[in-house]
Amino acid sequence: MDFSEAKLKLQQLLNNVTPSELPKLLEWMRNSGELDQPLFDNNKAMLRSIADDLKAMLPVDAMLPSETTAHLKMQQRARPTVHVDSFLYSDEQVDSLCEEGTMSRNYCLSCGSIRTAPLDFISHSFSASELQFLFQNVLPDLTGRTLVDVGSRLGAVLYGVLHADVCTQDVLLQSADVLVMNNVFEYFMESSEQVRSWKFIMQNFRRPGSLLVSVPSLQESLNALQMPFQPGWVEEIPLVYDIYLGRDADPDAIKQIHLYRVT
Repeated sequence: MDFSEAKLKLQQLLNNVTPSELPKLLEWMRNSGELDQPLFDNNKAMLRSIADDLKAMLPVDAMLPSETTAHLKMQQRARPTVHVDSFLYSDEQVDSLCEEGTMSRNYCLSCGSIRTAPLDFISHSFSASELQFLFQNVLPDLTGRTLVDVGSRLGAVLYGVLHADVCTQDVLLQSADVLVMNNVFEYFMESSEQVRSWKFIMQNFRRPGSLLVSVPSLQESLNALQMPFQPGWVEEIPLVYDIYLGRDADPDAIKQIHLYRVT
């Protein structure tokens, strides 16, 4: 059954509902998590299992002492910021941790007072919903293709480990069909190193027709470094963001995903 057929049957069903009961049904459809159950398949179950295993091995903020640059840059932000890995924790799970006192969404403006303000949350990983959007709505069939995932943390697009500086991987970039870069440099490198890495990628990821997934957009990433956008390198492919991915999906985060084709 396609979308049009399903929509027609749903409208027919709603037309048969007792008028006094219709508002209750519509309210249930808007707010009940039960309608998300058909979206939970084996792929999501596997991702949740991976997340549960990782949570058992990591601190709540999922950051390691070795991530000194990321820690420093978070401390330099204008507002107090904590790292909450969106692959490990859904909004519902964050709420539960806050209720337990393990995590907080607010900080005190004046110690000992009731004056509080919301903390900024930041994640360097794709959430399960973002990965679902990426593989089901952004990328083509990847059978037989080479996908390179640069610097993703726990919500990795590809669980294959190559521990190396991307600037030493010219052959890999030149052979890649798909390159994924999720907020990859900003919190982990100084500006000069970011510029060096972007230049290297632009020089080596050049096979026509190859796809580049970037979060945020290339323009935003490069503008922050005052780097010019290299004309003729890639063209952006418009994406359809108006897709329901479940109650845990963050529409604003989904809209940060951009797709480009090497020209």
